[in-house]
Amino acid sequence: MMSQAFYTGISGIRSNQYAIDVVSNNMANVSTVGFRGSNYEFASLFEEQLSTATSVASSSIGLGSRLQATSMVDGQGVLQLTDRSTDLAILGDGWFGIQGEGDPVYTRDGAFTFDANDDLVSLDGLHVLGTLGGNISDNDVLTSTIDEIPLGPIASQEKLKFPKSLTFPPVATSLATFSGNLGNLDEVRTMSAGVVDSQSNKNELKLTFTRTVPQVLPGSQWDVVATTETLDGNTIYDTKNGQALFGASGDLISSTLTSIDNNGTNLEIDLGSGFDGVVALSNTDVYASSSANGTIGGDLRGYSINKNGEVIATFTNGAQSSVGKIAIYHFQNEQGLTRLNGSKFQASQNSGEPLFYTDAAGNNIIGTDLTNFNLEGSNIDLSYGLTDLIILQRSYDANSKSITTADQMMQKALSMDA
Repeated sequence: MMSQAFYTGISGIRSNQYAIDVVSNNMANVSTVGFRGSNYEFASLFEEQLSTATSVASSSIGLGSRLQATSMVDGQGVLQLTDRSTDLAILGDGWFGIQGEGDPVYTRDGAFTFDANDDLVSLDGLHVLGTLGGNISDNDVLTSTIDEIPLGPIASQEKLKFPKSLTFPPVATSLATFSGNLGNLDEVRTMSAGVVDSQSNKNELKLTFTRTVPQVLPGSQWDVVATTETLDGNTIYDTKNGQALFGASGDLISSTLTSIDNNGTNLEIDLGSGFDGVVALSNTDVYASSSANGTIGGDLRGYSINKNGEVIATFTNGAQSSVGKIAIYHFQNEQGLTRLNGSKFQASQNSGEPLFYTDAAGNNIIGTDLTNFNLEGSNIDLSYGLTDLIILQRSYDANSKSITTADQMMQKALSMDA
């Protein structure tokens, strides 16, 4: 029994020392962004069955203990507000994927930034994994504007690398739409719209309305002169003449002015129809408004990340487009992930291969909510760690005392034999 006390005490000291190491590691990382704490689990080495002649019940006594496993604490960490749109926090299940030269690493630490090459990386230089939009040409020109990029298959996820300089090409105006009221007085009316040509110049389309002489009742007729010119008026690209016919109620019946040249680009003119567009109403205020598609070109102002994990390119002309999407990975058994350090993990046979959630149509989705301008702090409560550490330390001392007591008993037994 005395030797048994030695072995029981020694195994208890070892088990409690391992547990103290686990709790100490938790406490040391209480300020580590994205840290996932660990729990410790004990198990008996052996159990000896005890029974008595006066009782049919049986019981057992343990003959030592061991640390059976450490499990991951999966609670949500406290969100910490930051001042960077590239700082992301996952609200729920999921992991960011980051990669250097070796296999991908998974983390809850969303402290990302754009490096000197405008690649999206973690603070220690590992590239963030995701889906590129495919809307950037080889000569660094944006080929299309995308609001949201669909998440590709697991195998297609790649390092999110973006060009340092990116150009938003000009889109020439193809349609200008006008609306307003000309009234019924014999006065010249003008309307204008800003239009863009294929060389990224912003020009002006001006319409001048003059009542036709003579007027033919019922209704009214207006001669229209359309002009495309530079904003300073020094260069005129084209002039077209037409006529707009209005009914007795002031509604637009027809217009012969349909298009004009805008420095080499054909530009359609839409005055509307009926009461939808340009009208000629009496006893109503005169007004004019216009809209036109197209945009001037722009250079890259910078990249940012929104709460949907979209990497957004912003240009000097005010245009924006998604150029990449951050991937959020999931696992069948997160407890099986292998910890590399405080906040980084690696897939293992126990965790299974990473996977993506899918929607009802079978499309890959990130499967959780993200919030930018936030980081997820450690999910360990410091007060919990201190309490646990006190308990383990006392258990360690008790096991140490049992070894001392067993040693004293053995010395006494040996002296009695003598």
